[in-house]
Amino acid sequence: MTNTPALTSAFTQHLLNPQETIMKQELYERLLDTLDVSKLELIEENEARQQINRICIQLLNENPRPISMASRDKILKQITDEVMGLGPLEPLLADSSISDILINNAENIFVERFGKLERVPMRFHDDRHLLNIIDKIVSSVGRRVDESSPMVDARLKDGSRVNAIIPPLALDGPSMSIRRFTVDKLTAEQLVAYQSLTPQMHQLLRAVVHGKLNVLISGGTGSGKTTMLNVLSGYIPSDERIITIEDSAELQLQQPHVVRLESRPSNLEGRGAVPQRELVKNSLRMRPDRIVIGEVRGGEALDMLTAMNTGHEGSLTTLHANSCRDALSRLENMVCMAGFEMPVKNIRTQIASAINLVVQLDRMEDGKRRVVSIAEITGMEGEVITMSDLFVFQRRGRDAEGRILGEFVATGVIPRFFDELVAKGVELSRKLFESDQRFDII
Repeated sequence: MTNTPALTSAFTQHLLNPQETIMKQELYERLLDTLDVSKLELIEENEARQQINRICIQLLNENPRPISMASRDKILKQITDEVMGLGPLEPLLADSSISDILINNAENIFVERFGKLERVPMRFHDDRHLLNIIDKIVSSVGRRVDESSPMVDARLKDGSRVNAIIPPLALDGPSMSIRRFTVDKLTAEQLVAYQSLTPQMHQLLRAVVHGKLNVLISGGTGSGKTTMLNVLSGYIPSDERIITIEDSAELQLQQPHVVRLESRPSNLEGRGAVPQRELVKNSLRMRPDRIVIGEVRGGEALDMLTAMNTGHEGSLTTLHANSCRDALSRLENMVCMAGFEMPVKNIRTQIASAINLVVQLDRMEDGKRRVVSIAEITGMEGEVITMSDLFVFQRRGRDAEGRILGEFVATGVIPRFFDELVAKGVELSRKLFESDQRFDII
């Protein structure tokens, strides 16, 4: 974890000195007495910001204490961000190089840039200030956070994923993490350029989506599962009806025929919750050509497998796991969470017949995210699901600067679904899988 001087100095210019902080607080309180903040929601954001600026300038002109133009601009910016935005977080949200914003408490804020954690000088006034910002975020998407429900998942207007947890569960004050949403979504070509996978791996993944095979994307937190799901879903033909199901909407599908579903937590009385499992069941009645589940976490795994095994081909989903084999074990455990007593062999048979391909991603120590394995599920031997690696990433070590050294390797195994894809008219060459293909990481 580092403090990059360039980053720190870039954000230091947004900070106020003690005298400016006092003036800002006084001006903010006078603004709230003068302005009906609730009416700002009825007008466009730019107009609302201009109105706040006009009133603040008028109030500052009535202040007998002298203030420089630089100080005035900083104070006006912070007050506008406070009323219209997320206060101290606004400069961080404006920096596209930041992928995660991690608020440990009111005084400790960290960000992730280029795979590395760095502390930033921003801070909230106190816990109450941070709680107000959290409440503003969660209430905007119809959710709540309080002592009776101290954990919440939400999202920002741009789609960034938010998780907040408050006392009494968070001992050092309210805590929040923001997984940034990429406005310009990554393409497969960019992932190849970043050496997250090879052109041959990309061709295979594109082919299996065109051929309506069922794909499970697996990886740890922050490994790039949602990014990969976005890339693969982009290959779904535009004339197909797609139903997406998510806990917090993040997918950026560009096809014209998309229905987006999002789960809902319970209300103040503990009622009204709609879990993902109910959405998966309902989606089967919506005549989908494809079902895309943002992340499978529980009993909905059974309904997903049932859909895959009953004609809903080409489904895509993600889950948390450390390897392709672990992904199947986790899926097996999630099926058990559905509450049905099923023999283990039956569950594994369902998995083996439903899932065609497992794509394993990893976020490595140097911050790079890579596809470390693409494996085909080939069937059952006794009570064990059999798998064959098609492509793997072989590590060799690290260089002097800490970067991971290694190579992508084709194992030489021709997948069993190769002839099926060719029969469907999908272009795919056997040369993709030749074992002499090795791609070094530079």
